Amino acid sequence: MKNNPLIRSLAILIIGIAVIFSCTKENEEVRLDETLATTQVLSVTAESAKVVGFVIASGDGFSEKGVCYNTQPNPTTANNKVAYTGEDITATFTVTLSGLSYTTKYYARAYAVGKGGTIYGEEFSFTTTPAIPVVTTADIADVTSSAAKSGGAITDMGGADISARGVVYGLTPNPTLADQFTIDGDGEGAFMSQIRNLTASTTYYVRAYATNVAGTGYGNQVEFTTLAPVVPSLTTLPVRSITGSSAQSGGAITDEGGATVTARGVVYSTNPNPTLSDNKTEDGEGPGEFESRITGLEGLTTYYVRAYATNSVGTAYGAERTFTTLAPVRIWYLPGNYVEASYPESEYKNWDPANSPFIKSLAASPHFLEGFIYMANPNNEWKFTGLPSWDLNWGSENARDLVENGPNIQSPMGYYKITANANTMRYNAVATEWGVIGSATPLEWDQETPLAYSPPTRTWRGGITLAEGEFKFRANQSWSFNYGSTTKDEKLQDGGENIPVNTPGDYYFIMDLSHPNEYTYSADRWGLIGDATPDNWNSDQNMTWDPQTRSMTITLDLKVGSIKFRANDAWDINLGGETDNLTQGGDNIPINQAGNYTIKLFLDGVVPTCTIVKNS
Repeated sequence: MKNNPLIRSLAILIIGIAVIFSCTKENEEVRLDETLATTQVLSVTAESAKVVGFVIASGDGFSEKGVCYNTQPNPTTANNKVAYTGEDITATFTVTLSGLSYTTKYYARAYAVGKGGTIYGEEFSFTTTPAIPVVTTADIADVTSSAAKSGGAITDMGGADISARGVVYGLTPNPTLADQFTIDGDGEGAFMSQIRNLTASTTYYVRAYATNVAGTGYGNQVEFTTLAPVVPSLTTLPVRSITGSSAQSGGAITDEGGATVTARGVVYSTNPNPTLSDNKTEDGEGPGEFESRITGLEGLTTYYVRAYATNSVGTAYGAERTFTTLAPVRIWYLPGNYVEASYPESEYKNWDPANSPFIKSLAASPHFLEGFIYMANPNNEWKFTGLPSWDLNWGSENARDLVENGPNIQSPMGYYKITANANTMRYNAVATEWGVIGSATPLEWDQETPLAYSPPTRTWRGGITLAEGEFKFRANQSWSFNYGSTTKDEKLQDGGENIPVNTPGDYYFIMDLSHPNEYTYSADRWGLIGDATPDNWNSDQNMTWDPQTRSMTITLDLKVGSIKFRANDAWDINLGGETDNLTQGGDNIPINQAGNYTIKLFLDGVVPTCTIVKNS
């Protein structure tokens, strides 16, 4: 058994009491030898500790008693000592040792001085705790209307690692971490702090701080007053995404100037040094970086652009950038009697060029236009217009050549790929039925597995079981109509490369051809996850495609808890919320009763929905 000084002391105490009570009246004058015990150490801090002693037998009496201590074993009164000065009401006495060093091991024992000399109790050891760090605050520098620099230096870490450091600042003296603060790394030594987003003409109080396991220490307080407000400081972002009629730019406000930025954006013109008197965008307020979309530009034209920011003092501009637009993108509209029936619940209207589907060109080939148009009526009539009005329109008598103000073009129901050449003034309209083909599909490269067109979403959709391999999108059993992805993303290119499938399973496809020359797709595996599922939140329970109900479905046992739908075993795409209106990132769906459930996820509509049916 481990040798315990407290147990030894109590044993001696019991023996002493037994001896006292065993004495007869005849030997009442017999005195026990002087005996002393150290019983425990209490309330250890970074610089103090309490040590308890116990007088078992005082013999002829003590002239002094207390506790001696040292950083080496077997301390004596020749090292360090604290004499007990309290009342001798009981045999127990407590002494507080102070002025100790933090994170230091000490040895202590009770002592007493009698006629026979000094006696000692058992030795106890203890280690003081870390202390709060000691830090000084650096002088304030580089004061502006909205910023300043300070910092500090940690002169004593307190015997523990510094986990955070920086400065605290506020409008009242002696700020703490309950006020505003910076975070400037960890560890010892000097550090610099940038204080930003200040109010102009305002006095601030600053103290450096440092935190370790013992707590947070603060440095001396310094104060400063920000300068009067000035116009903001900002930069102009590079111009990108240049087309024949638009471009992307923006700015970054590095300093609001001590007053809130109330307007920001870019100004642009065909002349140098544009200002707010020229064209401008409006892109919010406040500090930071912002994006600006510049539209309505002329093709093959040089423009000058500058970011701007306005506060109560005035407007400032960033550096000027120039760019030249590409050849203009050409757009032709397709008004007709088919529009409202084919595009339900949309802004499109029958025979209204400005509110009709359209085809368009790429900047690289502005004379060749294409796009996909759905015509839902058994018999459809339509025309081309070169403007969002009837001022320039074409029809055709032979389904090939376009004639200005010509007769309406007639087409049966179908999903058409429509192309037109503005140089030759010829067009082509071919009805298409799209599907998925490839070594990963059930019919491999022999035949496409069909998708279904969804008018409300303007996309082709459906579920297909895929093996490991490749696939493409193809129409009409003809390689004249096929799309792959050479860019290795969700964008489709005419005749693009095969798309690989590395993980077999049931995939839900969405093919979007509704944006001319900007065709996209998605192919996702869907699963169920949550603490109600057998594997909790650790992994998905895979769902399979049910062609009868056109849903991703699963039947499994569930516990009381919650679930979500997740795509591709990742959280990038996840659905939750109300079962009749699932949303991306929505709330967990509760399961209130344990049992066997059949769950179906419907993705064909504008809004995803699901059904959750308890089987038992």
